[in-house]
Amino acid sequence: MLRRTAALVACGALTTTLLTSQVADGSSPGATQVAVQRPAPPKDPVAVGRGGAVSSVDPYASRIGRGVLARGGNAVDAAVAMAAALGVTEPYSAGIGGGGYFVFYNAKTGRVTTIDGRETAPAAMEPDAFIDPATGEPYPFSPDLVTSGVSVGVPGTPATWATALRRWGTLSLRSALRPAAGLARDGFVVDRTFRLQTKENAARFRTFEPTFDLFLDDGLPVVGSRFRNPDLARTYERLGNQGTDWFYRGRLAAEIAATVQDPPLSGRTDLPAPPGSMTRADLAAYEALLQAPTRVGYRGYDVYGMAPSSSGGTTVGESLNILEQFDLGAMRRRDVLHHYLEATALAFADRGAYVGDPAYVDVPTEELLDDTFARERACLIDPDTAATKPVPPGDVSSYDGVCATPRDGATDRDTEGRSTTHLTVADRWGNVVAYTLTIEQTGGSGIVVPGRGFILNNELTDFSTVYDPDDPNRIQPGKRPRSSMSPTIVLREGRPVLALGSPGGSTIITTVLQVLVNRLDLGMTLPNAVAAPRASQRNTAAVTAEQAFIDTWGPVLEDYGHQLVVAGPPGTSRAEIGAVAAIELGRRGAMTAVAEPTRRGGGAAYVVRPAG
Repeated sequence: MLRRTAALVACGALTTTLLTSQVADGSSPGATQVAVQRPAPPKDPVAVGRGGAVSSVDPYASRIGRGVLARGGNAVDAAVAMAAALGVTEPYSAGIGGGGYFVFYNAKTGRVTTIDGRETAPAAMEPDAFIDPATGEPYPFSPDLVTSGVSVGVPGTPATWATALRRWGTLSLRSALRPAAGLARDGFVVDRTFRLQTKENAARFRTFEPTFDLFLDDGLPVVGSRFRNPDLARTYERLGNQGTDWFYRGRLAAEIAATVQDPPLSGRTDLPAPPGSMTRADLAAYEALLQAPTRVGYRGYDVYGMAPSSSGGTTVGESLNILEQFDLGAMRRRDVLHHYLEATALAFADRGAYVGDPAYVDVPTEELLDDTFARERACLIDPDTAATKPVPPGDVSSYDGVCATPRDGATDRDTEGRSTTHLTVADRWGNVVAYTLTIEQTGGSGIVVPGRGFILNNELTDFSTVYDPDDPNRIQPGKRPRSSMSPTIVLREGRPVLALGSPGGSTIITTVLQVLVNRLDLGMTLPNAVAAPRASQRNTAAVTAEQAFIDTWGPVLEDYGHQLVVAGPPGTSRAEIGAVAAIELGRRGAMTAVAEPTRRGGGAAYVVRPAG
């Protein structure tokens, strides 16, 4: 097993390091390489200029994306190159072992198109897959189920990249992956977020030999050290040279299936790591789906998002439709926040009742996004008092815009991981990409494919953990689990004005919605709309909120009857909600790229030609 080499260098120092690597697939050893190490790029949260813009949580990925644009590549080329780089620097959030959703505005046609690259369940997956046959009881969700082969879905990310480049890009897959391969080989400077996420997952990572070797063999990564992943560099190079057939039908497909069916246990922990049923045939059958976006009109804007299997477009869209029934601009901020929280509770109730993979479930997307249905839902909001949660879903089979008694129903248990990552790109020709990708839990399943340098997802835990034949998100073979990923592009008079998205599990929906309300209703600048403290109501008894939000708004919102609980303990990755990457497009090619100033350690926003 190839072990990563760790060269400790001070952040910002220039050091020449000898990197010795050996080819992991049985070929002859690679040559000794000398690489000049550079400091980490700056984490600029706001950039203003022209010629193209990029935003992500990671400065390496954003620098690579800006470079692609500066060399004449378009937004799709840059998005794929950035996503591959995030698989290097954010390996616990994304990578070729996962999936995602790609939203593209085509400046030539003026149309928005999407790619559903969500993972799928193996053909042999049974409804009782989450039940321990030894006990007859469900596997404990964490850490047992999330750290398993049974949680791994067929990855969709490589197929998404190939589809996007083939239809809209100008680069080959090989060229798009080349910068990330170099980054994986040369390494990146470890920051506090990477160390923290490694520490939080150390017990799970010790369970699997290749994962331990890659991430923990030298102990926890030290802030300021350089982390290299030569296995992943070779994987990217081979994927670029041989194409996605190698991943889905070739040798790598066989290795992925074998790893899922027989996880490479280390013996260092007693986690059971239940095996999965994925086969080479499951990988060969995978398809990234081109599909129409969702669309709602909102105060003169057209808001486009992901249709099911994601619930992002329907739930953000329904929430906006509900809020449009009120004049938020004339309200006090506290009243706006109250209506925002109540609207998302109603939309989440409908999400749980109706949304799943449309290949398996009759999803009433048109009805959920109907303004008449929204009026009927909106009239349930009391302007002075928060409703008791969970609220029941509405009846999409019969509505007329008049207040009605909702049907009976219960809320879902939220099992979505809070990790994931997002990138946004705009090019000089006016093309725009909003792309959210993930491996689900921070650290995914915890299983690294031996010798390949990437972690497999645990997306199948997004299925409802208790099987109910009437649940639209129940386990079914070949099905895509419901997602909350919400890459969003906003148009006005047919031209893009805003694009954004975020990680955060089911809080992605509320994060995207809150930024939209901040920008479009409250008139905040985009940097302020992104930086503002966040709260998330997902039809639960309590509102999950960041501590800064509770400090500012907790007492006044409690007057309405809202109960607020802090998102997570300070100093952990759970203390924050989301990590937005956004771009605003103005007149005459002006662009403002915005990333998080502090969440996830701060993001990086760049433009090709900075203003001034």
